[in-house]
Amino acid sequence: MLFNRHKTALVTADQALPGRPAPAFTLAEPHTVLGHPLTGPYPPGLEVADFGLGCFWGAERTFWRLPGVWTTLVGYQGGHTPNPTYEEVCSGLTGHTEAVRVVFDPALISYETLLKTFWEAHDPTQGNRQGNDVGTQYRSAVYTHSPAQLATAQATRDAFQPALTRLGLGPVTTEIAPAGPFYPAEPYHQQYLSDAKNPGGYCGLGGTGASCPIGVAKTDG
Repeated sequence: MLFNRHKTALVTADQALPGRPAPAFTLAEPHTVLGHPLTGPYPPGLEVADFGLGCFWGAERTFWRLPGVWTTLVGYQGGHTPNPTYEEVCSGLTGHTEAVRVVFDPALISYETLLKTFWEAHDPTQGNRQGNDVGTQYRSAVYTHSPAQLATAQATRDAFQPALTRLGLGPVTTEIAPAGPFYPAEPYHQQYLSDAKNPGGYCGLGGTGASCPIGVAKTDG
């Protein structure tokens, strides 16, 4: 396996692996739990949100359980190498983080509610790690798809910080930026913790116990 001695330092574009013009694998469909296609185009009216919160196995499961989420898939985002493989991302030489793409119905669940779940499901103060998982691919991130999403992500971050501070934690290190290319991960990573695949599989995801004090949209029609 490729290895970067400085896995906790992001590589620059000129240091990154070259990648490839097309994916090295074919993505399996449909979603193991929700039964919908993983990739678009998605039905009209649905929206997309992208989050990085450590190992994407547990992160994806956290979101597919939410009412109003239509499909989820895991992949690599925020880096430089086109169409990377898992081994390349783990080397620290692509610049990507492990991300989960959440496709949701805004009439049933709000983007703000997804952000509340995101902030509370992990520790966003740890930099390039999440618990025992260390490396830039485990960094906390929100990649936004509109100016409204960007503003909401920043506002919820600022609202959450006092709760973290009261627990003795440091400043939020979450990367918040407009979404760039999202490269789906290999088929075996998709819905990895589903009952059909690995119901007892590893999940290192853990929150701080702090509550993010934001409004929650109604989901009852």
